[in-house]
Amino acid sequence: MGLLAWEVIGVIDTEGDCAEWTFPAEPGAVRSARAAVRGQLHGWHLDCLADLAALLVSELVTNSLRYAPGPIGVRLVRAVGIDGALLVEVSDPLPDPPRERVAQAEDENGRGLQLVAGSSLRWGTRTGGTGKTVWFELAVPG
Repeated sequence: MGLLAWEVIGVIDTEGDCAEWTFPAEPGAVRSARAAVRGQLHGWHLDCLADLAALLVSELVTNSLRYAPGPIGVRLVRAVGIDGALLVEVSDPLPDPPRERVAQAEDENGRGLQLVAGSSLRWGTRTGGTGKTVWFELAVPG
């Protein structure tokens, strides 16, 4: 059994509905993470966020696959303290925070963090004892 996301980086305690998964650092992790996010959001009756959340998780899991050697954690939180928002976290064991950069027209990659920044209410990173978490919040329709 792999490490859970909270074992990878030490998550912040949050009250509310929570779902988390750990995926191996393999190419199929992106597809599996998208499916898990879509399924959980459907279960929470938040289908309206499924496409965007799955896209942004895909970008962050892809970044983790590109640079991190170990398990990738994905966590969704409908938190009591985050009024009207869904918190999404992607964790990996690499402590270096991602760097947002400006991709040129001919670049084939480098737009993931721009997409996260432009599509979310807020986003950021935090480091833990054994890795980092990139997180973002999406508005939950009232």
